[in-house]
Amino acid sequence: MSGFIDIVCNLYTPVEVKNGQTGIDEHFKKQVRMTPEMRRGISIPKYLKMMDAAGIEHSLLIAVRCGDMNVKGSFNISYKRVASICEKYPDRFSGLAGIDPTLGMQQLRDLEFAVNELGFVGAHYYPHWFDLPPDHQYVFPIYSKCIELDIPIMMQLGHNLVYQRNRRLPSVGKPITLDRVSILYPELKILGIHLGVPWTQEMISMAWKHENIYIGGDAYAPKHWPKEIVHYANTYGQEKFLFGTDWPVIDPVRAVREVNTLNFRPGPLNKIMRDNAIRIFKLDKRSKMKSLRNKKSRIKIVK
Repeated sequence: MSGFIDIVCNLYTPVEVKNGQTGIDEHFKKQVRMTPEMRRGISIPKYLKMMDAAGIEHSLLIAVRCGDMNVKGSFNISYKRVASICEKYPDRFSGLAGIDPTLGMQQLRDLEFAVNELGFVGAHYYPHWFDLPPDHQYVFPIYSKCIELDIPIMMQLGHNLVYQRNRRLPSVGKPITLDRVSILYPELKILGIHLGVPWTQEMISMAWKHENIYIGGDAYAPKHWPKEIVHYANTYGQEKFLFGTDWPVIDPVRAVREVNTLNFRPGPLNKIMRDNAIRIFKLDKRSKMKSLRNKKSRIKIVK
């Protein structure tokens, strides 16, 4: 099988590792059982081979903004860094613009530049890095700008682990905080990534209640996905669930292999692994995926 789309992919090359732009320390790397080679970072050419082995055609690459840069442990990856990779491998990557709500108007200008000039396909927000939940007023202008630009915004929901032992972050992204946001911004496409764990039922509830809320299945190995999430994605939530890895947290080959053990029906599997991402991020219009440029080569995923 091939043609999959990974909606959550982080830059984790030797450059980012050397520059301290990963947000994770050696303790976390050990916790997720990274090999010695992987701890030093994986180059883009090597990662493309991993994508090929997994059957992943396209990944959404995040230009993350992680906290106040005046605070130790915070880091950013520039929009231009991600854009340069997307430009070099246009059929394999599209960019997501990281959000810092504390920047005010500058963030709105940055987001507009990322979409209109760099070709990014969505926004990405880490609530815990800023200690600002999704329903905080600082984030509201970002939502308005996303609607104006006609792009979705994804954000980490649920608890967050201890990525750095000397920088422990609060879990402010409960799924229920999307309730007010969705009511105020019904035109906004909101994607809650990381499954909302441990509040998975709450995440499903929000996606069921609001037409504009979706769920990303990333950051947890699929064999550990809660059974209620698998049922949701395989039945009444099949239009609203999207596959992701959160690389380097989850190896793409492992992720795809384990998805294939969950007994998804062919219809939902196609949507989860590809079609929903194309629709929600408008990749048929915004990306340069070869399979979408040539209508005759449209991929249909079947077991």
